[in-house]
Amino acid sequence: MKDFKAIVSAYHKVDFSQRKAALATVVKVRGSSYRSPGARMLITDDGRWVGSISGGCLEGDALRKARTVMSGKTPMTVRYDTREESNQNLGIGLGCNGVIDVLIEPLVIEDKNNPIAQFDSVINTSEPLALATIFEGPGIAEKILITSSQTLRNQFSNSELANFVLNDLKQLFNTKKSGAKNYQISGLSYDVFVELVQPTVSLIIFGGGFDARPVSELAKSLGWSVSVTDECVAHIAPIFFPTADKLSLCQREFIDRDFEINPYTACVLMSHNYEYDRDVLKKLLNTPTPYIGILGPRKRFDKMKQEFQQSGIELSDFDLHRIHSPIGLDIGAEAPDEIAVSIISEIQSKFTNREGGFLKNLDGPIHQREPNTDQVFKQSYVEESRSPK
Repeated sequence: MKDFKAIVSAYHKVDFSQRKAALATVVKVRGSSYRSPGARMLITDDGRWVGSISGGCLEGDALRKARTVMSGKTPMTVRYDTREESNQNLGIGLGCNGVIDVLIEPLVIEDKNNPIAQFDSVINTSEPLALATIFEGPGIAEKILITSSQTLRNQFSNSELANFVLNDLKQLFNTKKSGAKNYQISGLSYDVFVELVQPTVSLIIFGGGFDARPVSELAKSLGWSVSVTDECVAHIAPIFFPTADKLSLCQREFIDRDFEINPYTACVLMSHNYEYDRDVLKKLLNTPTPYIGILGPRKRFDKMKQEFQQSGIELSDFDLHRIHSPIGLDIGAEAPDEIAVSIISEIQSKFTNREGGFLKNLDGPIHQREPNTDQVFKQSYVEESRSPK
């Protein structure tokens, strides 16, 4: 969602009386690539762009193609073969060993089907969305956008295709696999990019000490929504957390009243006050947050568990899975900035269902791939949360 927000923000700053613009989206990848399907960038005709579709290898050529799209106001899909033996047509030896399809769409401010206008209406959503875009075949760039319960927008001109795609979009909320699909309808072939668009990760930091500041800053640099709360007003001065979205003086008993905590919310307890952290944890057990991190040694959490047991509170397997104490990945962190990297890295790995180990030890490709194919799909984050107790 960070790319969506950055692109929408940049789009609103474009002076369309002077400039033209286009949107480039990675819609299909076979083999290796720097970005997976769903990567986007906004391009203007003065050579500027926001976002990325590669590590800088393809952006220049995409800009040239985008100028053609802007002038003709007609979308097109460009195929980049970055395998070493095949990419000389780009004028460089990329050696990425992948084939990448990029859909480039004109952005016409008067067009009611302008994709940025669609993104603008959903970037602050608190529920996942499913988006389908035709990138090969009749009706290129037509889209369907749905929630798990309703269709928000259907631009498909082929109703038979729309019915098939809608069924696959609904399945996407369960599979969470964004990728390209081919449909054969009445003798015509359609390639459609189906994508799960999930809400921005929201981070709540309980405790506004000095070591919470780099955690807040690093989370914001990833485009996350950040709230910091404490029971001491001196700890949550705006000067300490200049980029946080929300600073809150909140007593522990009112946490469930003052904060919306959903399956896309990560909670970090770092107040250095044992009783406060214990009482906050007790509140969080009744929420669907998939991640609860507690700063401090393991024996601190062991004491909490013992006290919970004595008061009749049993931690379920789900609770033990989502509670991380000690908090963070094992990277040898000592200083507050290093600890922040450890904490944010663990939250990122949790929300993307990855282990967080060395990539060189990974048995297989970095990006997820469809079985028996070489096609990359984007594995969206967050596993299905169970209902809280």
